[in-house]
Amino acid sequence: MADRDAFFGFHPLVNMLYFIAVIGFSMFFMHPVNLIISLICALVYAVYLSRKRFVRMGLIFMLPMLLMAVALNPLFNHQGATILVYLPNGNPLTLESTMFGIAAAVMLITVISWFSCFNAVMTSDKFVYIMGRIMPAMSLILSMTLRFVPLFVSQIKVVSSAQKGIGRNVKSGNILQRAKHGIRILSIIVTWSLENAIETADSMKSRGYGLPGRTAFSVFRFDKRDASAIVFILLCAIAIIIGAALEIFRFRYFPTISHIASDQHVLWTIMLFVAHFALCAFPIILNIKEDIIWKNIESKI
Repeated sequence: MADRDAFFGFHPLVNMLYFIAVIGFSMFFMHPVNLIISLICALVYAVYLSRKRFVRMGLIFMLPMLLMAVALNPLFNHQGATILVYLPNGNPLTLESTMFGIAAAVMLITVISWFSCFNAVMTSDKFVYIMGRIMPAMSLILSMTLRFVPLFVSQIKVVSSAQKGIGRNVKSGNILQRAKHGIRILSIIVTWSLENAIETADSMKSRGYGLPGRTAFSVFRFDKRDASAIVFILLCAIAIIIGAALEIFRFRYFPTISHIASDQHVLWTIMLFVAHFALCAFPIILNIKEDIIWKNIESKI
C-alpha cells in the first residue's frame, strides 16, 4: 500500500525526520492526551498502509500484549494513594498503578505501530541514501537487517513449497517426520541467509561502496514541497519541545494522579496539543487531500 501513500513520495530526509519526531515524542510523553493523539494517528496510518496485515497483527500480537501489560503492572506495582481493593496476598491494588499500567501499555502499542509505519515508508534504498554517506558500513548492515525478516519469510514459503513437492511436507506424517522435514527446511534457510549476506557484502565491496569520493545515482530529489514539509515538521516539533520545557505535557501518576502544569493558560495548552496532533496526523491529512483531488479528477473524466 506504500505506492498509494502520499507521504511515501516525499524525500527520504522528510520521512526520516518525521518518524524521529513522532517516535521520540511517543516514547517520552506520558500525558494521556499525548498518548491518545499519538495512538490514534499511528493506528490510522498503519491501517492505511497495510490494511488487513496490520489488523491481523494487532489482533494476534498487539491486543494480547496490551492486555498483559495492563494486567501485570498493578500486580507488581502497588504505589498510589487511592486503594481500589486488596489482593489475596495482602498487597493493595491502586488506581494510580492501574492507570500507569494502561498508559505504559498504550505507549508500547503506539511505538510499535509507528515502527510498523516506519518499516513501510522507509525502504532500504531510502535508508541507504540517507546514511550511506555518513556511515556506509552501518547503513548497509541496518538495511540488510530491516529487509531480512520479509526476505526470510518469503524464502521459507518458496523452500517449503519445493520440499512439499518432493514429499517432505511439515504438515504430514508423524511427529518425528514433521520435525525432520522442518529441520531440513530451517537448515536450507540458514544456509541461504549466510550465502545471501556474503554475496551482498562482496557485491557492494566490488562496486566500491563506502570508498572516499565514490558517487552514487539517486532518484530522490529535494524540491519545494519537501522544504515546506520539513519547515512544518520543525515548527510543530519546536512547539512541542517548548510545551515539554514548560511542563505542559508532564503528567503525574504517583502518589496521586495530577496534571503538573495545571496553572498554564488553557488556550496555550490547547494550541500545543493541536501542534502535536498536527504533527502526528500529517501523513493522514496528506492522504485525505490526495484522495479528494484524485476523486475530483475522476469525476471530471
